[in-house]
Amino acid sequence: MKTNVCVQKRGRGFALLIGFGLLWPARVAAQQPAVQTSTQPPSQASRRLTLQDALGVAERQNLGLVAARLRHSVAQAGITIAGERPNPTVSFGATRDTPHESLFFDQPLEFGGKRARRIEQAKEEVTLTDIEVSTVARQVRHDARQAFYAAALARAFAAQQRDIAALAHRLHDIAQARFDTGDIPQLEVLQAELEMSRADADVEVAQQEQRVAGSKLSAMLNEPADTDWEPVPGLVTPPPDISIQDAIQRASAANPELQHLAQEARVELANTRRLRAERFPEVSIEAGADFNSPPDFQTGARGQLTVGVPIFSRNQGELAQSDATLRAIEGEAEATRRSVAGDVQAAYYELVAKQTQVALYQDKVIPAGRRLESMAEDSYRAGKTSILAVLDAQRDVQQNEHDYLQSLFDLQQAFAELEQIVGVNLD
Repeated sequence: MKTNVCVQKRGRGFALLIGFGLLWPARVAAQQPAVQTSTQPPSQASRRLTLQDALGVAERQNLGLVAARLRHSVAQAGITIAGERPNPTVSFGATRDTPHESLFFDQPLEFGGKRARRIEQAKEEVTLTDIEVSTVARQVRHDARQAFYAAALARAFAAQQRDIAALAHRLHDIAQARFDTGDIPQLEVLQAELEMSRADADVEVAQQEQRVAGSKLSAMLNEPADTDWEPVPGLVTPPPDISIQDAIQRASAANPELQHLAQEARVELANTRRLRAERFPEVSIEAGADFNSPPDFQTGARGQLTVGVPIFSRNQGELAQSDATLRAIEGEAEATRRSVAGDVQAAYYELVAKQTQVALYQDKVIPAGRRLESMAEDSYRAGKTSILAVLDAQRDVQQNEHDYLQSLFDLQQAFAELEQIVGVNLD
């Protein structure tokens, strides 16, 4: 955001030139261009936060991630369910015929590895759930990184706007002093007051935007909403370097979508094996006794073996559906692998473009703007140019610094997108 300082050409005196010259803030040259920032008022205690701290807190406290991790216990209970054995059946009968009473125990038996295949499928489903939880964790990491740098950007914008407001206040004070001595007309004082009011309003807006960004970061970290975060070192730390070959290789092994599809295929294979195991005939064994059959016997044992005959239903439809599902998953996985490779390339080149933009601002744009500003000030002090040229140079510097901050934020965003697609930590 840039503030336009308007000075009426008419009535400009030598005293105004001297006053504005005294107003001009001195800039200290640095090895790399850095945007001047101001600290929060002493009444607001800020909480310092590094990126790694933010990511760690989000991993521990983010409510969405905590809720997702509870799914593991649900899936784990599926293994217990799959391992349950069928219950026996107890039957008691009483008739007028002999034997008058009978008691039977019927126990279904599982052969052909049915129980083992159920447990195997349940375990694969637990792994699939863990991958889904890991995907949520990757998204939380991505969102936490974005919220951290959004808070850093809003804080830097607010600090820049406070510097501009301080300049407007000093300009008003000098204009008022010049008016009191009769060197300038009152119109210039009113212009200075207008610019001061605009700058103060911009400060309020920037501070509100800083609070909004801080509140979003607090929600992501599950911290109190009114926490005044101070991201350190902020936007100035560049992301680590990574080659495109390394990024594509890591994505092929760790991309969340590819991992999920691969595990879906393993779950479906386990389902196919379970369906084949269930084709084994169902067997149940019965044991019991007959009672009260005079004059032959008082108590007599009896037993029975029941075997299901798999003639009509042998899971033919279910197996055909499972095979079709496997082929569909394989086709989707192949398409996803190609799409992921393209997404990684696009995200990588976007990251490179943002790195080039930041370097351009650091090495050329901001230093050139400051040199032009210094030359315009020297020319203005020597009376060789108008004040408008100096103001234009100052506005250019302010806009360049604003754009430089935005380019730093865009660079971090591009890195976050690449890390999200790859699926592993790239820090």
